[in-house]
Amino acid sequence: MKSLLKFSAICLFFLTLVSCKKEVKEIDKTKETKETKETKETKETKEQLIARVFTLAENQYTYLIKQIDTISPLLNPRSLNKDGTYRMAYKQDWTSGFFPGSLWYLYEQTNDEKWKIQAQKFTEALDSAQFVTWNHDVGFMIQNSFGQGYRLTGNENYKQAVIDAAKSLSTRYRPVAKVIQSWDTDAPWIVGKGLDMPIIIDNMMNLNLLYEATKHTSDSSFANIANSHAITTIGNQYREDFSCFHIVDYDHITGKVRNRVNFQGFSDESSWARGQAWGLYGYTEIYGETGNENFLEQAKKIAQFIMQNKNIPSDYVPYWDYNDPSIPNTPKDASAAALVASALLELQAYDPENKEAYISYAQTILETLSSEEYLAKPRENGGFILEHSVGNIHEDNETNSPLNYADYYFLEALLRWKNINN
Repeated sequence: MKSLLKFSAICLFFLTLVSCKKEVKEIDKTKETKETKETKETKETKEQLIARVFTLAENQYTYLIKQIDTISPLLNPRSLNKDGTYRMAYKQDWTSGFFPGSLWYLYEQTNDEKWKIQAQKFTEALDSAQFVTWNHDVGFMIQNSFGQGYRLTGNENYKQAVIDAAKSLSTRYRPVAKVIQSWDTDAPWIVGKGLDMPIIIDNMMNLNLLYEATKHTSDSSFANIANSHAITTIGNQYREDFSCFHIVDYDHITGKVRNRVNFQGFSDESSWARGQAWGLYGYTEIYGETGNENFLEQAKKIAQFIMQNKNIPSDYVPYWDYNDPSIPNTPKDASAAALVASALLELQAYDPENKEAYISYAQTILETLSSEEYLAKPRENGGFILEHSVGNIHEDNETNSPLNYADYYFLEALLRWKNINN
């Protein structure tokens, strides 16, 4: 009898214990459901994020234009100097087209005539840049300003500027090596560095000017030059892991490769973050222009190198060089991140197998750049939108600074994201 009573007591104890645990679990589950619901309700939607950033961008650029109008009217703001003063871009500076381009993006987003007027003003101030023949960056200067203006307004004068700029860029094509030469060897920044016919990875970003000129004129010679340069670059500028050198130097007589170096990165063999982004963006863009599967495969492989890199931080904003031994105690580059996001949001349309991965990666970048860590506070950061970019770390004048091209590709990426249906 005592044994039976003891057994009954033990059973009752365990039943009570199980009941309590179940009750606790139900409470936890209710709490978890409530917290999840609250998180969903408070999490910013894509539309809200884009609206918030563009509202800030409008306020920042209104402030920025007022500041620079008192310094150098119609010169474009490039960055900030260490003392907080503005670093302005002269008309033939490689960055001169980005600020007008950002103004065109503000107009595209808001449809506000105010931004159209400002974009026209700063674009037309660059009129003489279309005739630059001494370096390859005429594409940056003109396509991002006049090209965007033509896309949004249909202004025939803008289209002619794109055609004239493509003619200027074509003069730099070197048939012996099948590439577009980047700089003349008497350029102050490369004098004495032993270069003969330097080609930098940034060239990939100027090829779209040539494709646009072919569409405007039906003259295939522009596109043929771009195709030739892109093919040669795959063969000579990329390593087996699909990272790239900053510079390949060719012999101007034989067309053979003389050397491969890296003026922007940590070392000749390292992978400079913005350079990898230039390549990704360039090959994605020219696949869209040509439908050449080799260009698509190149873009996919570059994307894989970036997205799977062991040194990429969890927020996907890369350190300025993927191989800097000081990682994580070295600057990150928001401009490279913005470029990657914009490129991936175009690449997703061409690569269905990896579409979701590209969008997710780009979304993480855009959410990071839209956070307090990178997004400027109103009327701070000189009126620029993004903080924490790296121009040329070796010159130590645009390190951990705002950059006009970081803003440009950030706004572009947001517009591309906006136009993708989830």
